[in-house]
Amino acid sequence: MWQLDYPWLLLLLPLPWLAYRYLPAYNEARSAVRVPFFAAMSRAVGQTPSNVGNRRNRWQLLLNLLIWALVLLAAARPVFVEKPIERQQSVRDLMLAIDISQSMETEDFTNAGGEKINRLAAVKQVVQGFIDKRKDDRIGLIVFGSGAYPQAPLTLDHASLSLLLADTGIGMAGPNTAIGDAIGLSLKLLDQAHEQEKVLILLTDGNDTSSAITPDHAAEMAANKGVVIHTIGIGDPTASGEAKVNLQALEKIAQTTGGQFFRAEDRSALDQVYSTLDRLTPHQLKTLSHQPQRELFYWPLSAALVLLTLYHLGALLRPRLSLVRQRQEA
Repeated sequence: MWQLDYPWLLLLLPLPWLAYRYLPAYNEARSAVRVPFFAAMSRAVGQTPSNVGNRRNRWQLLLNLLIWALVLLAAARPVFVEKPIERQQSVRDLMLAIDISQSMETEDFTNAGGEKINRLAAVKQVVQGFIDKRKDDRIGLIVFGSGAYPQAPLTLDHASLSLLLADTGIGMAGPNTAIGDAIGLSLKLLDQAHEQEKVLILLTDGNDTSSAITPDHAAEMAANKGVVIHTIGIGDPTASGEAKVNLQALEKIAQTTGGQFFRAEDRSALDQVYSTLDRLTPHQLKTLSHQPQRELFYWPLSAALVLLTLYHLGALLRPRLSLVRQRQEA
């Protein structure tokens, strides 16, 4: 359908009629020779003097009114509104924080073929499947060891995210575990997001030993910012040092932020964890609608220019046509 962006301009349509009705005619003063017998001379030659101007020229009056209406219509900006184009956009941002400390090289997981693989390889396979299922969500990746580092910002480019995940290696971030720093860095990256739903999935197999900020304090900061943290522990709670995972601390982090804690001892359990997370964080989409508009103002404006051109061409050709007709009659 079509519409006018400035329909109030059409209220000016009666303006020429009001000017014609109430304003005096324009008279131009010119130098002339006064002849006292002008009336007698006019009668002698058989001509009657008349007032010049367009007040008696009905065709020109109609043309002026029509051109005024066309110009006013063009100024009102007619547009053709096309069918709405709808696009769906995710309302959730997900941040993945994955432990790549030295203990992740422990080979206590199995792949689909039953072969022993290290913990990080198993995590990569499961996380990749999780990413593939969430094509509409913006997902970011943080890796941490002795320190926390952003591997990929929040992005919809999941192909690049997958490449960055595949290039992640054990020990790249140092041999120790900095869970608190990983949470703090995640909050910093999520602060730049505009969506209300913000989720952090934290996976570790160790105990926090090298963070500048404690995990409990980082969890409280996340809760204040409305970030939900789901924690996954895959280490051995009976081990010692860096290899010992603090399940109680991970559970407390999840409880503080309204998330859930998971324990994954093998590949199948880890796969079930991410399936559960997929149900806990279902796709939420908002629909954005946009209606394209095509400008139509050039149609009435072109019509006004064509009418003016034809009128002036006619005014130029009329005397010549009359002269030719008179010669033919003579």
